[in-house]
Amino acid sequence: MVTSDPTRRLNIHPESVRRLIRQGNLPAYKPANKWLMERDVLEQFTETYDGRPGAKPRLL
Repeated sequence: MVTSDPTRRLNIHPESVRRLIRQGNLPAYKPANKWLMERDVLEQFTETYDGRPGAKPRLL
C-alpha cells in the first residue's frame, strides 16, 4: 500500500520530509506531482526516526 502524507505520520514540516527524501534517508518516488512511499517503509522509518536537531535519521 502507498501513502502520500508522511508529514502527519512523522509530525514534521513538509520541507523536512522532502529533505529526507533528497538525502536518500526516506525512499520515495514521484510518479506525477506528488511524492509517494510504501506504507511499510514509512512505518519502519517512523520507528527509528528521531526528530531532534542533530539526530541522524536512518532506515534500518
